[in-house]
Amino acid sequence: MNTASQTPTLSHTDASTTPKNYTDYYNNFDMDTLLSEIFGEHVDDRLNAYMACCGRHVRDGRADNAALVHEDTAGNVTRMSFGELDKASAQVANLLQSYGVKAGDKVATMLPRTPELLTVVLATWRIGAVYQPLFTAFGYDSIKYRMDKADTKVVFTNVENRSKFDDLAVQTKMVLVGSTEDAQTWGDDHYRQSMESQAQTIEPVMLDTDAPFLQMFTSGTVGKSKGVSVPLSALPAFYLYMRYAIDLRADDQYWNMADPGWAYGLYYAITGPLLLGITTYFNEAGFDATNTRDFMMRHQITNLASSPTAFRMMKSSGVFDNVNEDNNAKLALRCANSAGETLNTEVVNWVETYLGCQVKDHYGQTETGMTCCAHHALKHESPVGSMGMALPGHTLVVLDDNMKVLPDGEQGQLAVVVSQSPAFYFRGYSWNEKQAFVDDYYLTGDVVERHSDGSYWFSGRDDDIIITAGYRVGPTDVENTVLEHDAVAESAAVGVPDEVRGHTIKSYVVLKEGVEGSEQIAKEIQELVRKRLSTHAYPREVEFVTELPKTPSGKIQRFLLRSLSAA
Repeated sequence: MNTASQTPTLSHTDASTTPKNYTDYYNNFDMDTLLSEIFGEHVDDRLNAYMACCGRHVRDGRADNAALVHEDTAGNVTRMSFGELDKASAQVANLLQSYGVKAGDKVATMLPRTPELLTVVLATWRIGAVYQPLFTAFGYDSIKYRMDKADTKVVFTNVENRSKFDDLAVQTKMVLVGSTEDAQTWGDDHYRQSMESQAQTIEPVMLDTDAPFLQMFTSGTVGKSKGVSVPLSALPAFYLYMRYAIDLRADDQYWNMADPGWAYGLYYAITGPLLLGITTYFNEAGFDATNTRDFMMRHQITNLASSPTAFRMMKSSGVFDNVNEDNNAKLALRCANSAGETLNTEVVNWVETYLGCQVKDHYGQTETGMTCCAHHALKHESPVGSMGMALPGHTLVVLDDNMKVLPDGEQGQLAVVVSQSPAFYFRGYSWNEKQAFVDDYYLTGDVVERHSDGSYWFSGRDDDIIITAGYRVGPTDVENTVLEHDAVAESAAVGVPDEVRGHTIKSYVVLKEGVEGSEQIAKEIQELVRKRLSTHAYPREVEFVTELPKTPSGKIQRFLLRSLSAA
């Protein structure tokens, strides 16, 4: 892979430094105008995600522009141009077709942030197949649930994650990214050898805009996680967010820190920037405040997307305290963006003081992408603590329990008015796991309040979902996993306020008769959840109790446990 130019030249992206007026743009939003802004003269009623995110840039003379800058855990940097991605993705696309993969079939990866991951994503899209992310922290149960549901045809993974698939390899073609010896040991196809024998050209499969290109699952875990098929009609919404909320410009060095195993990373660290023809940056190393600072300096990152948790960890580390005192090693940030939880005033002020830029808050879901944002490239008031304003192309309302629109200042459920939201693309869960629509409304399940200036304010959730470090965790899933331990009779899980992560998970455990609680049992419970679910879902605190508070019908009263934990 060659070093490529890092200065994209976009023919359709307005990179003006003067923000447009939000009210004017929102009220005059027109989908045809937006499609012309994105695709120019090549607007069509059939799409291919690879063509939208790579192929058209090559076609239009931007093959040498950098698509990816990747830094591995040892600090080695690899750059791939759109032209290089075009050829590599064609080889993997031909490989997939040799496996019998067809349009609509699911292809998954369980890989860290690497060039191979990006190549597989584009290759999958190229033949009209559907890309399915598998988060590297998932355990066996989480993987199996998703693969069974999706009927996943091929999985690309590395030796570090290969053992998690165990018997799943019997039903699914496995391709190993790593050494030939490791591939032979597992009986898998070797990624490099298999793809390099393939042709570097292949025609993209054009599809109707309602055809899926991503197979997501909501951020719950086993049993709770619902399938979300993202159609090609989501691309304009992704563009809107990148262009007007993120304010991604042609000369930006853009780094979205989110893992592409989840929606925010896959939508807006991969699809979004490549759709705009702008370089995306991958840092393969796990989060560390010092590494984050050094990465931003080395690559002169100008536009950063992250989570409140990451910003809080950066703040608490102290490594940014003197970051701008050295004239030879200053940050280059122009703007910062946050999603996953509500930003508080302390974090906002810290970012402005120590990172030297404004940070804007954004709200969205796996189902919908981002729908409510404080926009960098659209001028409007952005009160600290708010979720921002409705993303253009979306009409939002606040509903009471009777599905009546509430006036400003009253709390209710946030909903999208489908018929008045031309950029809204979600049409229901993949396997009808839940009815998310009532009449003309998509119900988010989140309780908010709208202020008279048009801003929305998050109030809470209509269920017991725990948000820890930006991840949504279903307490039932944690509880059921804890119950697998031989010593456990009953279990309850709640979120405990945490300065860095927003919340951490605490398990209240009733042990079986005759069993004494111990530090050893607590550690075994933590490891069990970590292995079966994921590293972000395990309880950082385990408390042994004699009984759990319950309703007369036997339902656990988690709100009482939350109040105890917060006391």
